[in-house]
Amino acid sequence: MRLLIAEDDKLHRDFLEKVARNTLAELEALTLAEDGERAITAFDAGAYDSVVLDLQMPRATGVEVAKTIWAKKPDTKILFWSNYTEEAYIRGITKIVPSAAVYGYVLKSAPAEQLKLALQGVFIAEQCVIDREVRVVQQRAGDRLQGLSELEYEALVDLCLGLTDKAMAARRNVSLRGAQSRLQHLYQKLGLDKGDIPSGEWGPTYNSRTRAISLAFARGILNADALRKEEENLRVWIGRHQG
Repeated sequence: MRLLIAEDDKLHRDFLEKVARNTLAELEALTLAEDGERAITAFDAGAYDSVVLDLQMPRATGVEVAKTIWAKKPDTKILFWSNYTEEAYIRGITKIVPSAAVYGYVLKSAPAEQLKLALQGVFIAEQCVIDREVRVVQQRAGDRLQGLSELEYEALVDLCLGLTDKAMAARRNVSLRGAQSRLQHLYQKLGLDKGDIPSGEWGPTYNSRTRAISLAFARGILNADALRKEEENLRVWIGRHQG
């Protein structure tokens, strides 16, 4: 078994190394990387079958590293080790996991014994091991009534990027009415139906567009990392359609 650990915090990196060496008797080689870019470089050079990834790292996030690794070697076993239970991170991982991949997600706040079980479960038993708190978020995000569909999530992204209704329609190749319908479904999921918005002598209290953005960030449906990547995608799209 060849293990790569990518973690930018030295204390966490040293802790992971110690636990891995004490837990995985099958370990033949272990390499440490202190940022996402070095993790990708090390993976390319080392023929690793198992990887532990922090999510928040300089130069490339854990999701970006995992996407690169799985694109090259889909059967690589990956354990995500993070402080975050935000839907934005979990949705990002769910989008890139190969159909037959073995992976895990354990929180840094979990006891060391739970980390040991996750290492053994993912890398030795080849079973998916997902922290209970993360599983709750996964279930909520996947719930047809509570979670956002992919189309509703795209509408939310476009809203956060400041696109007009017409620009949303053009970007997603739908009619203007179709784009507006997606927005209405998004508002419903976020509890922003017209009947749910409080009002006073000033009229409606909220602007639905800006309120949707506020709720999305407050609930962790979107975060700065996800939006930064979406901004890059938007610039590419604009570049293709300018002029």
